[in-house]
Parts: sequence; structure tokens; C-alpha cells
Amino acid sequence: MSRINTNVSSLIAQNNLARTNTDLSTRLQRLSTGLRINRGADDPAGLIVSERLRTEISGIGQSVDNIERASNVIATTEGALQEINNLLVSIKALTVEAANTGAFSKEEIKANQLQIDSAIESITRISNTASFAGLKLLNGSLDYLTSGVVTSQISDIQINGANFGLNTNIPVTVEVLNSAEHGSLFLSGNGTGTFTSAVGFELQGSTGVQAFNFASGTSLSAVAVAINAVSDATGVQAVLASAGDPTSGLILQSIEYGSDAFVSVNKLTGGEFFNTYDAQGGAAVVRDIGADTLALINGNLALGDGLDIAVNSPTLNVQLTLTSGAAQVLNTPYTYTITGGGATYQIGGDINTQQQVGFGIQSVAASRLGNARVGYLNSIVAGQANSLVAGNARGASDIIDAAIDQVSVLRGRLGSFERNTLDTSLRSQQIALENLTSSESAIRDTDFAEETAALTRAQILQQAGTSTLAIANSTAQSVLSLLG
Repeated sequence: MSRINTNVSSLIAQNNLARTNTDLSTRLQRLSTGLRINRGADDPAGLIVSERLRTEISGIGQSVDNIERASNVIATTEGALQEINNLLVSIKALTVEAANTGAFSKEEIKANQLQIDSAIESITRISNTASFAGLKLLNGSLDYLTSGVVTSQISDIQINGANFGLNTNIPVTVEVLNSAEHGSLFLSGNGTGTFTSAVGFELQGSTGVQAFNFASGTSLSAVAVAINAVSDATGVQAVLASAGDPTSGLILQSIEYGSDAFVSVNKLTGGEFFNTYDAQGGAAVVRDIGADTLALINGNLALGDGLDIAVNSPTLNVQLTLTSGAAQVLNTPYTYTITGGGATYQIGGDINTQQQVGFGIQSVAASRLGNARVGYLNSIVAGQANSLVAGNARGASDIIDAAIDQVSVLRGRLGSFERNTLDTSLRSQQIALENLTSSESAIRDTDFAEETAALTRAQILQQAGTSTLAIANSTAQSVLSLLG
């Protein structure tokens, strides 16, 4: 080559050296940042995928924090409920003690009443003050709000969870398919309204058994009085088939509704005339079992327990207690609306219905513990109808039992929610976070073994390219030898 204006060899050496320098710069950048993808040009497709993975990792990481915080809230709530439960147990003991009027003076009963009043005041105070970082837990602020509930149809309602999704409210429709029934037996009046001979029989119900012996000529009205005097021990009550008319016969029926309620009569002595029937004019039977309500709630089959019905669907977890009248009316819709409220827990990385859980925490103030059937806890303080000093230890005991059940069920719900929803979601999200992080790292992070090897190669090529360029630049000087 004898041309000096154009040094092609030098250009080739320069281009290769420039590429080597660019490669060397890329290797140094990756090693210094620890990232394989620093710009979109490094790997456009990889950048898109890795950014999506980073978004998911960020959301899941926050959901893990959300779940851990929710568990702390549940633990705090459950701790307050445990104290309330302890107070209720102590109230129960004081009530049972006060019922022992043959051995306790009125002054001692009044002293028990003072302790009960103080304990009930403490229960309401705990309900109003239990909080977590300013969030009130047990005052009802985390309960769901309803409108349109007709108390003559629905006597009690407890919404355990509701998922509104994109709706602002949830309409609820209840339709009874099968009515609730007492266990019931009919005892004929024999046209006289009396027992025509002496008879002894055993009457059994869901709470116990009692034996009765009646002389010949005993009126069915007197029999009803005797049975009703111990109805709390048997769970069975007696009413004349026609009010005021013993000749109409006697109906023996369970106090409660449902398949757990029953009436059983076993004749022990005498009374050849003595027979019980499933209904007036019906077949002779000695035992009858009640029936549970069967209903639809928003089209979902809700199995009942007496007058209580419940459904647990993806959008609604609710328990209702129908009135005895409403539970007998078939194919007539009862409606109300859940308008808001409740506690919403975000347990996933995306904000949507599938990754949010609604949970209702009812107030546990004394005025809310108990139910409409037996009464509420605030009615056993001094001056109220079910107080000990008013002599109503039996009614107070029933209310306390209902309150203890209510608190225990709420604690069980909280424990189940923490164990089966929060804990399982936490483990699932932690595994997802681990796998997504690994995937994102495989796409975006630098492989130091690979990059150091590439760096060494680039350094050698740079040195070789520099030497080659020097040779290419000096080659043109050989033309000077032609000038002599």
C-alpha cells in the first residue's frame, strides 16, 4: 500500500478499539452498579419484564407489612376481649352465689350487686377505649352499618364480613323456604278436661327430664301449671289447645325452635286413657322433634339452627335471627341494606376484590352483650329489671351466658381469621416475594463471574487495539523511503 491520504488499516483499528472501549465501559458499569440492565438499550424486553416484576415485588412487600400489622390489631383486640371474658366469668360466679338466698343475706347480695355494677362499667369502658394507633377496636366503629332492618322480621343481625367490591352498598334479601317449628305433642282432654285416672309420666326436653304424678280428676290447667313451673329444667312448656278451655286438650311443646329441640313423653304408671299425638287428630307418638328454618339469603341457601340462619359466601358472611312470626311465613322476601362500615384488610399486592377481606367487629359494650330474647347485660345493674337486688338471678344468669357465648364466638372468629386468613396469606405472600425477587434478580442483576471474564477480555482487546492502531498509524511512514 503506497497511499497516505487514506489509512484504512488505521480506521479499522480505530473502529474495533471504539467497540472495545464501549464494551469495557459497559462491563465496568455493570460491575460498579451490580445491575445487568442499567438503561433500556441494555435489554429492552428484559427492562419491561423486570419493571413489572419490581412493581409486583413492591406491592407484595407492602402486603406482607399490611398482614403483619393486621395480626397485631387482631392480637390487641383479642387481648381486650379476654379481659372482658374474665369479667363476665366473675359476674357469673357472683350471680350464682347470689341465687343462694337461703344462705346469703340481702346485704351480701347487695355487695355482689356492687361488684357486678363495677365489672359491667369496666366492660363498657374497655369497649370504648380499646384501640390500636388511634383505631378504636371494640366500640362498634368497625361494625357494618345497615338500613331498612324491620325488627318484627329480623330480631338480631350480625355481619361478620362483607365485600363491597365496586358497589357502595349491598342489598340483602331473605326468603324463608321451610318454617321453623317447635317439637310438639298433643294430649287429649278426653272431653272432660281432666285425667280420668291417676297417671305418672316422664317429660323430657332438650335441657332435661322431669317425672310427674297426677291424681285422678286433675284438671289439664293444673297439669300445665305444674309443667310450666319446671320448664327451665326440661325445656318444655304446656299450653291449652284453646285458651281457658281444658277440654280442648293440652299441647306440650319445646320452648326453643329447631332440630335440637324436642318433646318426649314416657308413661310410667296408670292412665290407660293417656296418649300423646303428633297433632290434634293425628297419629299417636311419644316424641316429636322441631325443625330448623331453611332460607335463601341473596339466592344462597342458608341452613338454619332454630330461628337462626347464616350464610358465608365470597361477598357476604352474615348471621340472622328471625322472629318466630317471620320464620313461619314462606316465600315472602325480607330486605335490608348494608350501607357501609366494617374493617377492610388489604392482604394482596393489588387493590381489588380478590385481595381484600372485610371483617366486622361488633361493639361489646354492656348494652350490646346479650340478645333480644333474654335481654342485655346492662339490664342486670342495680335498678334494672334483671338485677340481683331485684331478685332475678335466673334472668341475669341467662343474659351472662349469652354474653359469654357472644364474646367467645367473637374471639373464635378473630382467631380463625388470624390463623386461616392472615397467617396463610402471609406465608403465601412471603413465598411469592421470594420467587419474584429471584426472577427479577435473574433478569436484571449482574453475574459477576460472567462480567469479570468479559472485563478481562475487553481489557486485553483494548491493549491489543491500542497497539494495533499505533502500528497502523506508523505504517504510512514507510512511504518516505521511496523519496530516496
